[in-house]
Amino acid sequence: MDTLIRFVLLTVDGLTYALPLEVVDRIIRMVEIVPLPGAPSVVEGVVNIQGEIVPIVSIRKRFGLANRPLEVSDSLVVAHTRTRRLAIIAESVLGVVERLADAIVSTSSIFHGVQHLDGVLRTSDGLVLIQDLGKFFSSEEEQSLDLAMERE
Repeated sequence: MDTLIRFVLLTVDGLTYALPLEVVDRIIRMVEIVPLPGAPSVVEGVVNIQGEIVPIVSIRKRFGLANRPLEVSDSLVVAHTRTRRLAIIAESVLGVVERLADAIVSTSSIFHGVQHLDGVLRTSDGLVLIQDLGKFFSSEEEQSLDLAMERE
């Protein structure tokens, strides 16, 4: 029997990205983001979510896409890795999809040296990049984020 995998689909700069459903905690409306001095450039700042200070990360910055101001209609996809909770800025959240594991193509066969992706999902609308949040930060970025969060 083929394995079904569920993903949350979100858009950034007109491109669709996926996060495995099991790493997504919730989706909230955009709120005011407080800058975090000393954080890596992919970190927009932090927000307080039910008493927890959570870093806000930008897929847009990670992939070198053109900068754009945040909109009230944007969402924050709150997710977790083994070591931290974070939120990703999404221009829209398309919902949850379920796909067979064989619909996923390894990134190594398409993109060489891109560590932030876990694979590519084939859909009827095209290809969707699957984010690997555990590899979103380099080890240097992890350290600078930890230091910046300690000062917060």
